[in-house]
Amino acid sequence: MMKNRKMHLGTMIHGAMGNMSAWRHQTAQADASISFDFARSIATKAEEGIFDFVFVADGLFINAKSAPHFLNRFEPMTLLSALALVTRKIGLVGTVSTSYSEPFTVARQFMSLDHLSDGRAGWNVVTTPLEGSAKNFSREKHPDHGERYQIAQEYIEVVKGLWNSWDEDAFVRNKETGQFFEPEKMHTLNHEGKYFQVQGPLNIGRSAQGQPVIFQAGTSDAGIALAAAQAEAVFTRQDSVEKAQAYYESLKGELNNYGRSEADLAILQGVTVIVGESAEDAEKQYQSVAGLVSVEEALNFLGRYFDHHDFSQYPLDEPFPELGTLGQNSFRGYTDEIKRKAKEQGFTLRQAALESATPRPVFIGTAEEVADGLQHWFENRAADGFIIMGGTPDTFPRFVDRVVPLLQERGLTPKSYRANTLRENLLNKKITQRQAGQ
Repeated sequence: MMKNRKMHLGTMIHGAMGNMSAWRHQTAQADASISFDFARSIATKAEEGIFDFVFVADGLFINAKSAPHFLNRFEPMTLLSALALVTRKIGLVGTVSTSYSEPFTVARQFMSLDHLSDGRAGWNVVTTPLEGSAKNFSREKHPDHGERYQIAQEYIEVVKGLWNSWDEDAFVRNKETGQFFEPEKMHTLNHEGKYFQVQGPLNIGRSAQGQPVIFQAGTSDAGIALAAAQAEAVFTRQDSVEKAQAYYESLKGELNNYGRSEADLAILQGVTVIVGESAEDAEKQYQSVAGLVSVEEALNFLGRYFDHHDFSQYPLDEPFPELGTLGQNSFRGYTDEIKRKAKEQGFTLRQAALESATPRPVFIGTAEEVADGLQHWFENRAADGFIIMGGTPDTFPRFVDRVVPLLQERGLTPKSYRANTLRENLLNKKITQRQAGQ
């Protein structure tokens, strides 16, 4: 195990939560998904708790059955650029698809964010699971699961190549001689691949951390392979310490195949937490959110993971339906887990839908109990850190105020930022020179 290993913390700016009905909660800000004041409050509170980053997820297809947060929310790059100006140290991570965007544009956007934030940008690479996305981008067909990851692999290589267009000291800006840059320190990419042909160079230079940090969130076999090859941080979710440990060991072991070490990749568990005065208070808080979700809303929420499949056609109180390969070309890792869990636990459709819509937090209880749980996972190689999501709309500030001080007192998380850039805080390093071909 790495010496002086610290637990990393991030949080998701997720409006009034991804729950179908949490916007109705008495403590929720109903328009939080399009409120900059709300986003700023989360980012600054996370920075107060010395979190490594805030994370903005995204999607490219909705319909009338989508969760309220998905219906009406900020585009990540716009929001993060605004947050760059009202924060100082915390990392800013945003989701952009490799299936429905161009490498040159994305390379330029993230490097611009990296400059605006003085080296705090991170790109969450997604291949876009929802088949309906094709309809919004003049495409006849959504790429299948395997091809999406092939595209992503080449895409990341192109983006990294573009980020390497300039040596870090290329721009001399000598007013006396009239020399703005040194030509030998500019590098044209000239990429000719299966999916992309990109000449370059990129029209923006290197940032304070060298280049943005690459995050990835896939849990399928193809997603794990992409993470092992390219990612510097992985956002994953397992519902038990044993499953998390197995995933951790598997992915860390894969790094050897790409000439990488454990320190090159941070594995971050996305966890929902509820912090109460007592076990009874924490349970009451959970029920205050879970009780807002109707069965019909839960079915709609479940359907999204299966490319908006209509689950209302099945009997509610009979065993979870046999779905065959449905879900294989959307959220494959998650849909496989839903099917497996329903079969192993004998869930009816009603139970599976309600469980999916408002899963019981793994970390629920008093501040001490939540801190103990996080420490246990961290010290037993189930995670390098956590992306904290509040189980109620008002949980996150309570987590920062009550749980973070306990983690700091135990020496698990820092009391101040060790550096100014996301890569240095998250991975304790920075890219200091051109890394062609990575």
